[in-house]
Parts: sequence; structure tokens; C-alpha cells
Amino acid sequence: MLASDLLAVVTAAFTEGASGVGRFDLQLLRPIQPMLASPAADVADALAQLTTAAFEWKLDGVRMQVHRCFDDVRIFSRTQNDITGSLPNVAALVRALPARELVLDGEVIALGADGRPARFQDTMKALGEQVRALSPFFFDCLYRDGQNLLDAPTEARVAALREVCAASSLVPRLVTADLAAAEQFLADALARGHEGLMAKDPAAPYAAGRRGASWLKIKQAHTLDLVVLAAEWGSGRRRGLLSNLHLGARDPDTGGFVMLGKTFKGLTDEMLRTQTAALLARETHREGHVVFVRPELVVEIAFNDVQTSPHYPGGMALRFARVKRYRDDKTAADADTIATVRMLHARGGDGG
Repeated sequence: MLASDLLAVVTAAFTEGASGVGRFDLQLLRPIQPMLASPAADVADALAQLTTAAFEWKLDGVRMQVHRCFDDVRIFSRTQNDITGSLPNVAALVRALPARELVLDGEVIALGADGRPARFQDTMKALGEQVRALSPFFFDCLYRDGQNLLDAPTEARVAALREVCAASSLVPRLVTADLAAAEQFLADALARGHEGLMAKDPAAPYAAGRRGASWLKIKQAHTLDLVVLAAEWGSGRRRGLLSNLHLGARDPDTGGFVMLGKTFKGLTDEMLRTQTAALLARETHREGHVVFVRPELVVEIAFNDVQTSPHYPGGMALRFARVKRYRDDKTAADADTIATVRMLHARGGDGG
């Protein structure tokens, strides 16, 4: 993760042992693997995991790692390609910062005249064709003037970042344990056109290349009205109740439904009791612990992304699906179609 050269690490391990591997560390002008985030269902889920979190706007831009060694500035992509030539304005900005040595983590994004973000595809086009200056935003400082900050807590690294970067180049953030404040911060980010929030453990070190619970990503939830195709008997406190719902989107071409996954999340005790009775009244047959039903009940499902999945006939599945409510006002003919789901998938709802 730090060497970005597996062959060099393997060679050191075999020729020098543990001491050889131990000498690999962050070096200026050589990229390291970026720290990654795990998904959280929503703000409440993030706070349940972190208690107090540093929330930051989640920009739908291009990740960059910027190294400076005196006047030499190099910018690397998430895949560690050198993209310095595509971002001359970012290189100039970092070269002018009040530090001799820096490693910064951030993103570049195309902004419109109104300050709202352009589509990710437009940012990528601008990066490749250099047709416009992209706006840089930084959220972490990994190294400053001889001091390696990888093992320092998040708040210490952000403090170092604030000492060298102007506020206009920093990702907006809020450190809080208050659910209402965090949800308002999310609402503000979404209102400005951004895709959600990051939630970070204020005390966590920078774990290069790792995807853990110290960084969580919260995206705006989408909703679909889907049809219940089957349900599974619950266990534990849900024993005797139909719980895990099999969800399907309407396929107008066949007159049937395409399964997109299962969920038992979001169901209250009252919903469990009500849906068990309603589903048993529509039962067609059983296979083991699964009760299949006539496709009549419509349920509103919130989810974060549509991801590729080989496990279901449509080749797609909903990520972090949870029940919002039953739509008693809708029939199966009113449910969302598989074409709508494919459109969401094509827009990039693949877990990114």
C-alpha cells in the first residue's frame, strides 16, 4: 500500500525479511494507495458506528494525491497515474502553498458558473481534454515539511491541512454527534448538487489502500416501487413471521417481474405482522422456508445504488435496500419497470 510496487516488497521480504519490509514508508513524489470508504445506509447508521463523526461533502469528482518537494509538484490519480500535465492550475496552487514538502489527498471537479458540480463524465472529459480548469478540493494532509502524518488522527491531519490551504480549497466539513445537525449538513450538500457525505472517525489514522469502518460514505438514497414476489420465514425474534422479502421490478415486455434482491431491513414489528397476514393470503406455493405469493403487493424500497450481480436474472441488485412503506395506493401495474432500474445502473449506480 505504501510502496505501490509489489515486486519490490516481495524482493525485500525474501532477501531482507521483516526489516526489509519495514523500511517501506511514504516517500515524496511516489504515490501511495488511497484510503477507501465503506458504505453506510444513512447518517444515523454512520453515527451508530462512529458515535462522533467528521462529516464532509462527498464530491463526485476525480480523486487526486498531490505531492510537493520544494518546487517539484506531481499529481497522481486514484490508480496512481501521473496526471500533473492535465492539472496545471492545481500544480501552481500547491506550489504556492506555505510549505516546502506536502502530500495532500483530495479531488478535482468541474463546477458550473453557478458553483454547482457538473456530471462526473464532464469532469473526466475536462481532465482528459484539458478544455477547462478543474476546481481542487482537499480533505487530508498526509505529509508536511518532514513530518509523516499517516499515523496521526484525522483531526490532526486536517489541522495541518488548514494551516497551509485556504478555506476555498477545503471540502466543507462538520464534526458532530448530533443526528439532526448531520442530517441538515447532508441536506445542504444534496441541495448544492453533491452526491452525499463522507463520515470519518476523528481519531483514526490514514490506512493507505484499506476499506474499513473508519471512513464511511453516505449517498442519497433512491427509491423504487417494487412488487413482493416471495418472503422467507424469520428467525429469532422474527420467528413465525414472514420477513425477508423477494423484490421484483415490472417487465412490460413479458408481463412478469424481474427479481432484484431481498431485504428484511426497515420492517417494524407492526409491518411484520401485517405483511405476514397479507402475504399468506396470497400464497401460491412453498419451497423450503420460502413462501411464494401472487405479485400484488407494492412496497416502496429505498436503496443506495444499483450494482451488477450474477445472482439474479436481471444481472442487477439493489445495494442497501430497505423498506420505507407499503404502497396500498398502488397495484402491481403501477410498479417501477426493469427499464428504470437499468437506467439507474447505466448512470453509474454500481457501488462507486
